[in-house]
Amino acid sequence: MLLTKYTHACVRIENEGRALVLDPGTFSETDLALAGADAVLITHEHADHIDQDAVLAALAANPGLSVHAPAVVADALRAAAPRAAGQVHAAAAGDAFTAAGFAIRCFGGQHALIHAAVPVVANVGYLVDDAVYHPGDSLIVPPGVQVDTLLVPVHAPWSKVAEVVDFVVSVRAPRAFQIHDALLNEAGLGFTEAHIARIGAQHGTDFRHLAPGESVEV
Repeated sequence: MLLTKYTHACVRIENEGRALVLDPGTFSETDLALAGADAVLITHEHADHIDQDAVLAALAANPGLSVHAPAVVADALRAAAPRAAGQVHAAAAGDAFTAAGFAIRCFGGQHALIHAAVPVVANVGYLVDDAVYHPGDSLIVPPGVQVDTLLVPVHAPWSKVAEVVDFVVSVRAPRAFQIHDALLNEAGLGFTEAHIARIGAQHGTDFRHLAPGESVEV
């Protein structure tokens, strides 16, 4: 599979002519990520993970496109585009389905806590072909799974470096790449990723930074 990293939390996975896009948000290059996509997975409702206008445009342009998202996101998309309602599917922790020929398993259930005054929303982490795990805005370790490639939310208002490092250590994937990195400047990103790489390596994880638009075989 070919994985392409876009700005922030968006990635595109391609295999045998099929394309799956995860979290095409407003911080990301959604036009590039969604071009020719067969399916889209959305982890949660925050705008940095779903550019609703871009997803609606993609649905209108491609009647074969399927979108899977937590129920509140799926309902909003159906309400905004009734003609595409059949293309939009609700996803929740514990679900398993096929999207664009990829086997998908769902984990988690809720967004990490930002603050007691901020409501917690639904969040679904996706495991693609039992290989690539995108947790969305959570640090949920998928139980009973050997993840091959971990996508690590390296920075967020709801996390700290110690929690991110513990997440990487707990999953113990052979390789990992960063996501959720748009809120850090170059100095902050380098500082955070150095800790992840150093401690992750002690537990068997090869962590590497991917630039926006960079692709890697997974």
